[in-house]
Amino acid sequence: MPIHLTSLHNPHIKAALRLEKRSERAQRRLTLVEGVREVSRALAVGVVPVEAFVCPELVDHSLLGGALAQLARLDAERRTHLFTVTPEVFAKLAVREESGGIVLVIPFLDARLDHLPLRAKPFFAVIDRPEKPGNLGAILRTADAAGVDGVIVCGGIDLHNPNVVRASLGALFTVPVVEAGATEAIAWLKARRIRLVATTPDASTRYTAIDLTGPVAIVMGSEAEGLSPQWLAAADERVMIPMAGYIDSLNLATATALLLYEVVRQRTT
Repeated sequence: MPIHLTSLHNPHIKAALRLEKRSERAQRRLTLVEGVREVSRALAVGVVPVEAFVCPELVDHSLLGGALAQLARLDAERRTHLFTVTPEVFAKLAVREESGGIVLVIPFLDARLDHLPLRAKPFFAVIDRPEKPGNLGAILRTADAAGVDGVIVCGGIDLHNPNVVRASLGALFTVPVVEAGATEAIAWLKARRIRLVATTPDASTRYTAIDLTGPVAIVMGSEAEGLSPQWLAAADERVMIPMAGYIDSLNLATATALLLYEVVRQRTT
């Protein structure tokens, strides 16, 4: 049976709130999930929360009835600690106003390169030092839609930032995604003969002018600094996105979407 919590000073509430800090997440290897789609998708792929906080006055049973039943089973099996909370407590836990009345505390994903799937013609996205969780979340949504085999994140914002989870709308749980250092990621991709296509404004070849139908990893850099010299040196191809205006860079999520869907276009036409 769930335990009802009414105080912001409860140790479980205070511990959950501390997960907004990166250092706390890294130390405890836990993060927060809120939102109807995000919670549903996490549970659908088998994520077992450490804790779940439900506000009965706010939860929509028509949308989350299955999730509530699953959490109740996990609580009965003593695999998840299920709590009910007051609207006042939930308002402190949830960042968004419309988060569905449920917040989960989940363990970090088992994100290792060797867990990425490999098909005959692998298709990966590499994101080098992303700076904004919203961009990384949007990239995961695009990767899901484009059928990317996996996303490799090298430095920058941490993958388990709750804002990444929110911005991805749960795609963090539907797309294979890992964190790795650049040296490790380059060695892994090269060992599997996956062509590295790096985007840089200094390139002379348009991204639409090269063959992307074979095994490929699209490598995208941060908006502020672009790709690191290490990735540029490792690249098999360097390409650019033509820009006719005065602005010399696109939003990272937008630029990544262009490249990923060019792969899709070439492979389906």
